[in-house]
Amino acid sequence: MSEFLRDLLDSQLSPIKDLLDDPDVSEIMINGHSEIFIERGGLILPVPNKFQDEMTLRAAMIAIARSVKRNLDEDHPRLDARLQDGSRVAVVLDGPSRNGTICAIRKFKKEKLRLTDLVKFNSISSDAARFLDRCMYIGVNTLVSGGTGSGKTTMLNILGSKMPDTQRLLVIEDSAELQIKANHVVQLEAQKADPSEGKIEVTIRELMESALRLRPDRIIVGEVRGPEALDLLNAMGTGHDGSMGTVHSNSPLDACTRMETLCLMGETKIPPDAIRKMIGSTIQLIVQCSRYHDGGRRTSHISEVLGVDEHGRYIVKDIFRWVQKGRDPETKKIIGEMVPCGYVPTFYPQFVTNRLDIKKSMFKPPEWAVPHLLAERKKVA
Repeated sequence: MSEFLRDLLDSQLSPIKDLLDDPDVSEIMINGHSEIFIERGGLILPVPNKFQDEMTLRAAMIAIARSVKRNLDEDHPRLDARLQDGSRVAVVLDGPSRNGTICAIRKFKKEKLRLTDLVKFNSISSDAARFLDRCMYIGVNTLVSGGTGSGKTTMLNILGSKMPDTQRLLVIEDSAELQIKANHVVQLEAQKADPSEGKIEVTIRELMESALRLRPDRIIVGEVRGPEALDLLNAMGTGHDGSMGTVHSNSPLDACTRMETLCLMGETKIPPDAIRKMIGSTIQLIVQCSRYHDGGRRTSHISEVLGVDEHGRYIVKDIFRWVQKGRDPETKKIIGEMVPCGYVPTFYPQFVTNRLDIKKSMFKPPEWAVPHLLAERKKVA
């Protein structure tokens, strides 16, 4: 943490200093000077911390804005910024906010998790983790889907770090969050216009255009939320196998529909049917991250996209999915595990060609899970 931020923490942010220093607190939500909530262990909890008054809270938020050379006042009542330590801050001043000044601070995680850690947390099974690891090796185009706070960025960090050392990876983000550990990584970050400093706007779409000319083997878009979705699809379909991105959606099928909507947000003149076919042919794998009612973050689905049917509907087949068995009566934690669904992906021959340790028996579901899987299929049907 920089000296300026440390001084800021010790002075104007002193009411929440203990929360910022607590490694178990992942997010701090300030709803006016007298109401503060935190996220700990995936659960949102109230805390007794308070700011002295609205003026004190507002001054602290303005100081944060100044630390990143941004304005926060009546003419600019909103702030969305990344601090020098990597934490994300979103602020809305009183006026637009009926609760007084509100703020959400998502703390930057310094520890770098691995697939083995997710297995240890029961977020994914060991077989599914090995499957994803080998998918990254052979270059399967992957979309990581999920809601806010579901673990999409963590999953993308882990998967991106599994690419072969001989390949060049270009990472494009609206605000730099990814910490991908690989041998050859180039990171690009979008830039907001700031006339006072002579800065012009640089969009993710413009960075995608540059990235394609910078000799990438793979491209990762940290969060796809606009017409750059079409550029990512073009990259996936033009020799950049193993490219990835994240998208906000609640299921693998929804992820396809979401990508379609994002592609059509721009000035493209491509017909929706053609966009749909492009999504079906370029995106191969969807990893769905979900946050459950007990606060746990789990990989709920690993699914293959097989294109579209004669009615223009996406064909998505689950390879693995998380199945709930019950709930612990004492801890209230959900009990379950990720199981194979009995479906062998169409790209399985690539595992064989590369002599990777993926056997067809890995995709056979355990007997106890079969009724659960059949019940889920009937719901979808």
